[in-house]
Amino acid sequence: MSASKNPALARAGLLVVDKDPGMTSHDVVARCRRLLGTRKVGHAGTLDPMATGVLVLGVERATKMLGLLALTTKAYSATIRLGQSTVTDDAEGEVLATTDASAVADEAIAAAVAALTGEISQVPASVSAIKIDGKRAYARMREGETVELAARPVTVSRFEVLSRRTTSDGFVDLDVEVECSSGTYIRALARDLGAALGVGAHLTALRRTRVGPFGLEHARTLAQLEESPTVSLDIDAAVHTAFPCRDVTAAEAELLANGRWLDPVGIPGVYAAIDPSGRAAALLQEKGKRASAVFVVRPATM
Repeated sequence: MSASKNPALARAGLLVVDKDPGMTSHDVVARCRRLLGTRKVGHAGTLDPMATGVLVLGVERATKMLGLLALTTKAYSATIRLGQSTVTDDAEGEVLATTDASAVADEAIAAAVAALTGEISQVPASVSAIKIDGKRAYARMREGETVELAARPVTVSRFEVLSRRTTSDGFVDLDVEVECSSGTYIRALARDLGAALGVGAHLTALRRTRVGPFGLEHARTLAQLEESPTVSLDIDAAVHTAFPCRDVTAAEAELLANGRWLDPVGIPGVYAAIDPSGRAAALLQEKGKRASAVFVVRPATM
């Protein structure tokens, strides 16, 4: 499943970065543009500066399919500190209150975690990227505004406490793993856990381990990328990894390359049309009596 020798596709694909702490997603994109020698790099969703882990980037022609990727499930490893709340719900914000949490029972923690698992209603973190009247919430916070965001439904399919440590100053650090829907804020989970237990809490560490089908096994650090500046998955491998696939004939692939459509076969959502040589011809979506291309990977004009 190799991208063709066509120069427009030779460097196209997805780059899965294991982001370093302290960098914004924009910082990562800018660095990758320099390393790969192209302006055509974009990201599929952001990751907080304090967080590390999986950030999915599109390179060259693959930037056009970033909005079509099904990145609706995410997984994280995190550390939650019970006994201290902050204005940002993480370690970078000003401390609001401190409480001795050492007496909080494991059973109480388990019950509070269970209540935050499943289909829940969550108020996003106030320093989120959600826009309020055209301006992002975190920008309003930095300007001293009081930010109030509406609760929204999210799904937390797994929220598990792996270990507990009590510090000398009465804090309780919980190492947790979370699997959730896109739009879930792990900082907000920490905040709500602390509120439920009556001691306050914030996030001290966050590592994203998976986004959709892309995990740390696909990822490289920027230092590793500097040694070998290539995509993680070429455009064909990326399509095979990210989408259901439908085999098409060479004639059908040619129709797609020329902007035509195929007969539907009953596959829901966006899926890939794969030609006889294993290459991605297009991404399709069915509506009525047509399976039409939403992105032609190899148009006839290339």
